[in-house]
Parts: sequence; C-alpha cells; structure tokens
Amino acid sequence: MRMRTTAVAAVAVALSAALAVPAVAAPSDTGAGTGNTTAATGTGDHQATRRAMKAAVAAGVPGVTATARDGRSTWAATAGVGDLRTERKRSPQDRYRVGSITKTFVATVLLQLEAEGKLSLDDTVDTWLPGLVTGNGHDGTRITLRQLLNHTSGIFNVTADEDFGRTYFTKDGFLEHRYDTLTPEELVRIALTHEPDFEPGTSWNYSNTNYVLAGMVIEKATGRPYGEEVRRRVIDPLHLTATSVPGTRVSLPRPSSRAYSKLAQTATGPTYDVTRLNPSIAHSAGEMISDSEDLNRFYRALLSGRLLPREQLNEMTTMVPVDATRAYGLGLMRTTLSCGVAVWGHSGGIHGSVSEAVTTKDGRHSLAFNFNGDWAGSTEAVVEAEFCGD
Repeated sequence: MRMRTTAVAAVAVALSAALAVPAVAAPSDTGAGTGNTTAATGTGDHQATRRAMKAAVAAGVPGVTATARDGRSTWAATAGVGDLRTERKRSPQDRYRVGSITKTFVATVLLQLEAEGKLSLDDTVDTWLPGLVTGNGHDGTRITLRQLLNHTSGIFNVTADEDFGRTYFTKDGFLEHRYDTLTPEELVRIALTHEPDFEPGTSWNYSNTNYVLAGMVIEKATGRPYGEEVRRRVIDPLHLTATSVPGTRVSLPRPSSRAYSKLAQTATGPTYDVTRLNPSIAHSAGEMISDSEDLNRFYRALLSGRLLPREQLNEMTTMVPVDATRAYGLGLMRTTLSCGVAVWGHSGGIHGSVSEAVTTKDGRHSLAFNFNGDWAGSTEAVVEAEFCGD
C-alpha cells in the first residue's frame, strides 16, 4: 500500500490494513484480560495455538474463534467474547466477514473461466472492460488479467485514497456512511484519480482495485453477477453452507458475534460496534462472509485440485516474491514460517473483523480463524503457533 503522511490517511491505513494488505500484524502489547479458551471438537491439545489465541485477547481483541483440520482430525476453540455488552462467548460456528479472503474465491472463478476457454489471463483489461481503466497514466490496454490477480498491474489501491479513508474508516465518516452503497465503477473511478504505482508488470503492490476489476470481468464474461458465479462454481459444489456473497446486505447471518473497531489510529479510547455495514465498500475485493470450517474446506479443496485443472492450479501457485518470507500468486499467498513450513491461503479484514485461512500445500493441515476486533492482536502468532508450536 502506498502510505500517506496526513493524519486522516494514517487512520485509514490502520483501519483498512487487513482489507488492503495480504497479512495483518497488529500491535500485541495493548489492552488487558485473558478470556477463556474452550475446545469444541477434535484430538490433540493444540496448546501453542490456545496460548496464542489467549494472547490476542490479552492484547485487546474481544474474542477469537478458530478451527484446525489435521488429517482426519478437527479441532475448534474460542477465546474471549463475541459480545462486549452481554459477555456472550464466541462460537466455533460463528460466521464473520472474511475481507480479502474473498480474493481467492474470485481468482478461482477467473481461472475456471480460463480452463473453459471463455477468457485468457493474458487478455488485457481493456478487452473485457473497454475504456474503463484510463487516465492519470493508467492504461487498460497494457494491463493483463493475470496482472490484476497477482497485483503487478500498478493500478492505484482505492482504499489508500485519503477521501475514501476519511469517509469510510474514521469515526465520523463511518457512522454517517456505513450503509452507503458503492458500485464497482465508483470504486474504480476513485482509484483512477491517482497515478499508477508503477508500469504494469514491473513491480508488486497490493491493490484492492485489481479485484474490483476482476469481479467486473467475471460479470462481463458470464453475463451474471460475480457473486452468483462464486456461489454456483465454488460455494454450492463444496457445500459451504456458512459462506455467502452478501452484496448490499448489512447484517451478518446467525450464528455470529458482534464486530468491533476503534475507528481511529489507536488501541485505546472508545470501542464501536461496527457489525452492521454495507459491504459494497469492498465488493469483489473483500465482501464475503464465511466461517472457519468452510474456509478450511475451501482451501483444502483448492490446493488438492478439486476446483481447478492442474494447468490453472499451477498458474495460481506461480508466485511473485513480496518479501523474505511471503510470495503472492493469483489470489493466493504463500508464507514460509519460522520452522520452515510453508502455508498457502489468504488473510483479510473489514471493519471489526480480521481473519486468516491457511493450509499446507497438500491440504492435510489447515487453519482458519477470526478476531472480532481490528486494533490489536497478532494473526501471525496464531498461525506460527498452530504449525510450528508444541
């Protein structure tokens, strides 16, 4: 993400981190209270993961829900609370907003369309969305669909726009505009008021605008809403009964917990209930809802080849280096942990909800979890604990 120096932009960056970047590492030394961790099912004690979940609650996260699958064994646990007012605990069956995990679903559908001969990832954006990506140095005739999916397009990230941050991520803006409906065309137009981050294909930078455009391409290629394609191609075949593409629906399906945010660049001060919002702010870059069991099932199926032919799965897992431990493919992140284990998946977030879903490449060991607060705790610590802990 391109950083800004103004106070408003700093707030927007802090609050949109999980939506706008591929991994979250929020402060871990704020807040108090440990909450309780309860096992739901499964074998093995997962003590390191339990400790990491409790540490997130001690850092200030209201509550955590997690589910792991290792071979044929499933383990689920919660820590903290799902409702600060009633102190009701979180549930392993909680449904939550998954933010940028949506991107893997979108990339999967585009790759399926390529396998069916309906499009090519080497097609330009302008081939499918003629005249849309233009202005301030942006040129859709020089950007491919592949470059959208692996974030090498150079297109400016809409959530890094200062006015966007002021309107949708700060307290006064969010409370006034939380129910606004934004169209994908509006999101793209905001991004195109800025210059590109770089020439197409010459660097890497995470941009939500890429996946807003990818969703629009799906709709152009199929004649149906991108969410309908995700449902009939991924959600229904895998029987992901807790997973949905909400569109403009502002509520969460039950069971679910409340979602909380500071709506400011701080880990102190008032906490706001941000559960209800219009997720069109994210569209195909991050609007979906799921639960931990469904996310584990999705990533296991994806990496084991149940959703894509071998050629397309190879394309998805062809990675662009991000830093010393992370690389990004087509809607898929690979992270090498401290113990040498590589996990594949995505992180994501939207107001009050920070999530992670990862699996080993053979699909044998997977983990998905959610924080129902966006200002504290370390998702990286939970992943490390599950795959590298005792």
